[in-house]
Amino acid sequence: MIDSDVIASLPKVELHDHLDGGLRPATIVELAAEIGYELPTTDPEELEKWFYDAANSGDLPTYLTTFDHTTAVMQTKEALVRVTREAVEDLAADNVVYAELRYAPEQHQANGLSLQEVVEATVQGAKEGERAAAAKGKRIHARLILCAMRHADRATEIAQLTVDNYPISSPGEGYVVGFDIAGAEDGFPAANHAEAFQLLRENLVPFTIHAGEAAGVESIKDALVQGTLRLGHGVRIYEDLNATLSGIELGPVARHVRDRGIPLEICPTSNTQTGVAEEIADHPFNLLYELGFVCTVHTDNRLVSGTTMTQEFERLAEVFDLEYWQMLELTTNALDHAFCDAPLRAELEQTVIYPAYAKLGEELGLSTVAGAAAGHEHDHAGHDHEHIGGPGQGISAGLQGLHNPNGVAGALGEDANLELSMENLKAELEQLGLSLDDEPGSDEDSVD
Repeated sequence: MIDSDVIASLPKVELHDHLDGGLRPATIVELAAEIGYELPTTDPEELEKWFYDAANSGDLPTYLTTFDHTTAVMQTKEALVRVTREAVEDLAADNVVYAELRYAPEQHQANGLSLQEVVEATVQGAKEGERAAAAKGKRIHARLILCAMRHADRATEIAQLTVDNYPISSPGEGYVVGFDIAGAEDGFPAANHAEAFQLLRENLVPFTIHAGEAAGVESIKDALVQGTLRLGHGVRIYEDLNATLSGIELGPVARHVRDRGIPLEICPTSNTQTGVAEEIADHPFNLLYELGFVCTVHTDNRLVSGTTMTQEFERLAEVFDLEYWQMLELTTNALDHAFCDAPLRAELEQTVIYPAYAKLGEELGLSTVAGAAAGHEHDHAGHDHEHIGGPGQGISAGLQGLHNPNGVAGALGEDANLELSMENLKAELEQLGLSLDDEPGSDEDSVD
């Protein structure tokens, strides 16, 4: 069992964190008092509980109503700077070394701020948060993803805002690193905003798309058609799996996502609140991970879901017996697919993440951890880290074969064994409401 204190001390990477879902309760109370906004309660502890209880609705639309109170107090430059600064400080305190905070600029114009003024306020807050964290001995690099609301008609406008703030000639110097569409998925497909995605592609600006959270496989396919580099949540990809006597068959969408290494931005606790699974034990994370999907772990909304990066890993470790070397893989998966520049990714991996895990492995006598980390360090020596463009690219040799029985997993030892028995597969699928067919299929990819 992974030790909670050790998890807390290890470097982490956060790619899916909504700025308006992670405010400090005390900050909400103070900002609301300044503008005369009425909250469910003015006691910070009670307010924190109110958000968590309200979020446990079992469906995404109800979950999203909690944001009415957070966005209401984020309508001035000063409030946006403060909220962003505090978010970066809080993430750094959890030993997050790289974070992409996302938000919808159009949600912060009630008091007359222009879209550009909103962006500039959050950039200022991110910089202040980095400096404040550094003063406390914590290193963090914060970046921003601009979201368009999928039920609105401003996606092309927000995409242009993203292009205008994305320094394509020197991406490492900018804080805005990508684009997303957020909000209710059902009835609002990504295809509605095809013009926005075309604009982003033409200007070489990366984007992720919320898909496969509330809506099913078609929403994932829709996002892929638009050219997404990552899938926001994406967990309903399990609906494109089928168990047969010969193994697990992957449907065309699932096969495309897995074989091309398109990462899933998985937010386990949030997913239990929005109806993907009733509890962590029922979550498809373990099945998807064992089948070789590129999984990453995130919080989604730290306040609303009552969670941190440390707690997300703790919950996965407790339920799925996650090991340290697997936590390393999940962390490097995230950094490999971050939208920041390649030199920063390489620097963080070589000087922060791998050394931390190598030291842990040596201290605990875990050859799997020390070996994997050492393999990473050697693999990255002397060259910049390449961003993935297909299966296996951008994932260093130390962990590249984890899901291949003839690859690194076997070399690391029995504790790294990822072989899937039919009993385990049946149990995983039964938890997801899927069944084992009597006859194996012949026209789909399968994993034995």
